[in-house]
Amino acid sequence: MPAGEAFSPGQAATVERTIAAAETQSGLRFSVYVGPLSAEPRARAQALHSGASADPARLVLLALDLSAKRLEIVTGVTAREALDDRSCALAALTMTSALSAGDLVGSIVDGLAALAEHARHPKVLHTDQP
Repeated sequence: MPAGEAFSPGQAATVERTIAAAETQSGLRFSVYVGPLSAEPRARAQALHSGASADPARLVLLALDLSAKRLEIVTGVTAREALDDRSCALAALTMTSALSAGDLVGSIVDGLAALAEHARHPKVLHTDQP
């Protein structure tokens, strides 16, 4: 996550803790990018996703271009099995609500929590094996 000038050290720590919690809850990898996405925001977000050092198949990238008021959520092949378009759209809606109030960190925290909750695998209470 390039912190740049978007986050104070305390805010960056909050985002990092939220990413760690989302990864623990969901089993997926999460990354956040805040910065310009260029004239082709989706293509730029996909390039950032595929160039990430984390496992791209399990990676979920939240890319925010604040000046263009653009949000992209890119999922890897494995992550896409756990997070469908509807789940990502709900997370995006949650994020845009907080962003419209001017709360960047709250937006990211809420979006990560929503994605992790949707990707969480329910615990199996009964199995065929003892």
